[in-house]
Amino acid sequence: MRWLGIDFGERRIGLAISDPEGRMAVPLTTLERRDDRGAARAIARLAASEGVGGLVLGEPLGLDGAAGEAAQRVRRFGRRLADTTALPVHLVTETLTSVEAERRLREAGVDPRRHPERIDSTAAQILLQEALDGRLGAATATPRSETP
Repeated sequence: MRWLGIDFGERRIGLAISDPEGRMAVPLTTLERRDDRGAARAIARLAASEGVGGLVLGEPLGLDGAAGEAAQRVRRFGRRLADTTALPVHLVTETLTSVEAERRLREAGVDPRRHPERIDSTAAQILLQEALDGRLGAATATPRSETP
């Protein structure tokens, strides 16, 4: 099954996609975010066109593992995504993925300051690959139509 990785940000949302077997993640694109409804619809269209069966959404927990306001914000967006796409949404910890993405881009000869959109899609790739390697946990957000 194909998975879509999502690195949520207030201005940009990085996206990555897995191969059809769900083994390898690659950066896909970055969406400019204006509001949650529009972002969720854009992700739903992309997921449908790419044949995605599930979403992996990065949850920014603190280094101590605590869920602050940013994590709550992502959880609300995850519920909206589940309702809009009718796909399961798996939350995965994404602590320091942007830092790792910047490091990888620099190593590849890309200046992250000149290409911030590449940071976001690479961060999405990192969180999706980590989820695939861990074989994904239980879904944490499901469409309302599927909620018992």
